[in-house]
Amino acid sequence: MSKFSQKEQILFAKRMGFLMKAGVPILESLVLLKNQIKSKSAKKIFEQIILDVSGGQFLSGSLAKFPGTFGDFAINIIKVGEQSGILSQNFNYLAEELRKKQQMKRKILAALFYPVFIVLATFVLTLVLTVFVFPRVLPIFSSVSLDLPVSTKILIFVSGFLIKFSLQLTVIFIGIIAAFIFLIKRPKFKMLIERLILKIPLAGSISQNYYLSNFCRTLGLLLNGDCRLDAAIKTTAGATENLVYRNEFEKMAVFVDKGEKISTYLEGQNKLFPDMLSHMVAIGETAGNLSETFLYLADLYEAEVDELTKNLSNLIEPVLMVFMGLLVGFVAISIITPIYAVTQKLHS
Repeated sequence: MSKFSQKEQILFAKRMGFLMKAGVPILESLVLLKNQIKSKSAKKIFEQIILDVSGGQFLSGSLAKFPGTFGDFAINIIKVGEQSGILSQNFNYLAEELRKKQQMKRKILAALFYPVFIVLATFVLTLVLTVFVFPRVLPIFSSVSLDLPVSTKILIFVSGFLIKFSLQLTVIFIGIIAAFIFLIKRPKFKMLIERLILKIPLAGSISQNYYLSNFCRTLGLLLNGDCRLDAAIKTTAGATENLVYRNEFEKMAVFVDKGEKISTYLEGQNKLFPDMLSHMVAIGETAGNLSETFLYLADLYEAEVDELTKNLSNLIEPVLMVFMGLLVGFVAISIITPIYAVTQKLHS
């Protein structure tokens, strides 16, 4: 079964919350939603859910048969709603939280689009100048006796190398991409890459704040629904995409299950969890309002992500401009300087 996109999950939660709040029974609500779906695979999923619910199963129990479709976070929020009698309210919570996660992802992708586009455009332009433009003017330099600049000699070597081994280099490039796609599906390699990203100055801060925001919001919502702390942490771990943080949350759940405080665990892992997080959680534990503390922290880290993504272009732009200027400028000077020298020689 294919996984529902975040947009489809948001629509499902929003419509279920609306229908149930309007007094429409859960089974009738599911039938109404099924009739609006065009996808055959999604219809089959809803038919099975309707069959389960009509047979007396809880909705969360039926959804749990399709963990890859709805996700652990959605299933557990619905389960908490069923247990506490606030299912329609939890559907609205779920829709809102999924929407916030979607917005954060979009902000990060939008912020990364500009620098990635500039880097790719620079490399493509440099490649075109080196492989296609430069070889066309190279015979001009050979036709006259001219002492070429060092930069031009370097460019001649690079251009010749790229043209001579273009097929091999293309195969190697495709091979590297294919190998990366293959390896990134392996947990150990994926975790290694995610650890490296967390150590990169700006990208690491955005990644850390993004996952901490998701962690705090998910945990806060589950605790707000009277979910046990160790069970809430396990659910949060299952809903976390980053394997580094998922591994830590799983260890945290075992630690808390032994009767230890969550703040104690956070204090011992200050590379992944900032000191402020452990201090605020300790205050929440003492005051007995841990769910509110986590929801407050979620807003705080979300604001950090928002601020970092807004400033990302401003922070990277000067570096990109220098990089682009040096690379393209080197190629341009290597071509223009000898052409100018040839022109001067012909006129003399």
